[in-house]
Amino acid sequence: METLAESKCFGGVQTVYKHQSAACCCQMTFAIFLPPQAAEEVVPCLWYLSGLTCTHENAMTKAGLQAHASKHGVALIFPDTSPRGEEVADDEAYDLGQGAGFYVNATKSPWNTHFRMYDYVVKELRELAQVSFPLSERHGITGHSMGGHGALTIALRNPGLYQSVSAFAPITNPTQSAWGRKQLTAYLGDDEAAWADYDATILLRERGWNGDILIDQGADDQFVNLLRPQAFAGVVTETCQPAVIRMQKRYDHSYFFVSTFGGDHIAWHAERLNSKFHQNANGKGAA
Repeated sequence: METLAESKCFGGVQTVYKHQSAACCCQMTFAIFLPPQAAEEVVPCLWYLSGLTCTHENAMTKAGLQAHASKHGVALIFPDTSPRGEEVADDEAYDLGQGAGFYVNATKSPWNTHFRMYDYVVKELRELAQVSFPLSERHGITGHSMGGHGALTIALRNPGLYQSVSAFAPITNPTQSAWGRKQLTAYLGDDEAAWADYDATILLRERGWNGDILIDQGADDQFVNLLRPQAFAGVVTETCQPAVIRMQKRYDHSYFFVSTFGGDHIAWHAERLNSKFHQNANGKGAA
């Protein structure tokens, strides 16, 4: 890994790295915040997946999560949202191509050469982080918008890897949304059966989740019809899934919204990533 930036932050260290990715076949950039507790012991880790047009930097600089993570002794990892570079396929539209990886493993040309963000986040970057930093085996995942879609789908597909999951204004039902159908068609093809693994509403109905879920959604979000929170909430009710879905009055889709409720999410994850909490909750040390 090549260190691109390093800053002292709330008693911990915020660092940005670049590395060669085997999954994405290009150089990838990510950021990690290690709280002060990491200087003495391994700490749990919370992954934050960003939304359309974002890089690792948006949440790192705008969400204000480091102060809360420092208080609770949780590391934060901010991956990029897609592969990048002159050799990487792109599209003129903001919602496809670079900056819009949708956390899928693309199977259709020209995207399948580089756009394997699912494997990058779930496998490659996790393995790299685990051996490079003082992280425990307890990981949570969250994200905003497209990143909320990524967080929910990744957690629902990998309950053994993540002990907690939350989201800010996630795209919850992309197979039925213009923020989803376009991208899933491009990346995966016309067979809608192949899309199901990347739709949180379908995954929740078919697989469930072995813990609880926290979602915050702005009631004045200008993109709420594309996000389809009602579809996910309907399956929560239908399956009796433990979840808290909060419609926040007058909040929109911006990082003002994310930063307002970021502290709640960090504290929520920290509680669930603490092994003693889980042992006391169900006696098995699992979510």
